[in-house]
Amino acid sequence: MTEDWPVNSSIFGFVAKTKAGWQHMGRCPHLPGCCWAVLEQRPVGYIQSGKWRRVLASSSSFRSVTTAVRVHGGPNVIAHLSDEVNRLRAKRVFVVCGQTVAHKTDLLDRVKQSLGERFAGVFDGAQASSPLPSVELGTAQAREAEADLILALGGGSAIVTTRAIIILLAEGGRAQDHATQYPPGQPPVSPRLMKPKIPNIVVLTTPTTAVTRSGTAVLDPETGHRVELFDPKTRPTAVFMDTDALLTAPDWLCLSAAASCFSGVVGALQAPNQLNPLAEGDLLQALNLLRRDMPLVKSQPDNGQIRIDLCSAAFLMNRAMDSGASGSALGVVSSLAHSLDSGYPECSHGDAYAILTAPGITFNRDFNLSGQARLASAMGVMKEGMDDRQGADAAAIAVAEIYRGLDMPSKLREVGVPEDGINQIAVDTMTDFGISRNIRPVKDSVELDEMLKQIW
Repeated sequence: MTEDWPVNSSIFGFVAKTKAGWQHMGRCPHLPGCCWAVLEQRPVGYIQSGKWRRVLASSSSFRSVTTAVRVHGGPNVIAHLSDEVNRLRAKRVFVVCGQTVAHKTDLLDRVKQSLGERFAGVFDGAQASSPLPSVELGTAQAREAEADLILALGGGSAIVTTRAIIILLAEGGRAQDHATQYPPGQPPVSPRLMKPKIPNIVVLTTPTTAVTRSGTAVLDPETGHRVELFDPKTRPTAVFMDTDALLTAPDWLCLSAAASCFSGVVGALQAPNQLNPLAEGDLLQALNLLRRDMPLVKSQPDNGQIRIDLCSAAFLMNRAMDSGASGSALGVVSSLAHSLDSGYPECSHGDAYAILTAPGITFNRDFNLSGQARLASAMGVMKEGMDDRQGADAAAIAVAEIYRGLDMPSKLREVGVPEDGINQIAVDTMTDFGISRNIRPVKDSVELDEMLKQIW
């Protein structure tokens, strides 16, 4: 809901609620074109078409579900692993990681030292996209080790593999038996996985958004499609953002994870309806951290605080989702990205989102003008005199420029996609969960073909 006031075209900045009403108090120090209430310190609106448009508080109710998780951040916090294991009364801690973490860093030794005699073994076969054969092998090894707690040591691949292992340990059978189904012409259906799950702890090496999620997608190499599982009981009980652990990841991998997170944040900030204050606050802080710190990953490769801040942005984004934010405004982007990086392993997650996010905003524009205008305001590109369409276009341009400034790809051919491979990406996307909730209904893969051809 908005309230329009005529204003002088040169006025924008601070406003405050006084006895005389809302008063202009000077320029905003945060973002151009964005006004903040001096007294209440919250965004209250923006200039549009010569009018001050104030965003009124939504009268709708909202729900925030806070998941119990303890977060440790800073130098050598891995030393506190034993404290969390004690809290969970675990006796057999099984570690899941990849080959690089296991054999080219000292992280596994540090974890073993902290766990002591409770270390029950390690599966070092976690791979990008979490292919089913590696998940099944990890499940067998965890079962043989009689694990009562699993520690994911690494980035998104280790975390997703861990969640899938936990589900298969409890539910049995094949991953496909528990996966989200897509009945023709109907919404997707995720079965309820009711059996108790053993807990897990995450020690991060990248700022992945996989960190505190309930969804788990593994790759079926026989079909080339993702198998999607969902169980909130697989969220971690503790997350460790250890400075030295985060610095083991190469710059490109850290930036790839952060770039994926940035896409999620700008998608959530363009929600079609005004966000509630909890979700909006987390997303705005995540946006600030990402815009400030992503450009510094390469220029300050030894700065661990930058990486902790980026991990915090991913954590905040996920917490905003728990508070009512949604990815529906850019569901097409997440679905296309999943199909792209699953089909082309040389394309990282971050590269996929760098290529697809701005075009996805444009693809959805006419179905979400007001939401995209709010994103433009949050990014400081909603200038005086702009209408919603112009603001939406400005937001898409700003997002593309941020990715370009990070030297990330903008065309599909840059990541190895042949022109005749476009159609298969579009077809695969139609069976991804995100496309079903995209704000612009997508009824046929032909619509996606046209978008992908423009960015080939």
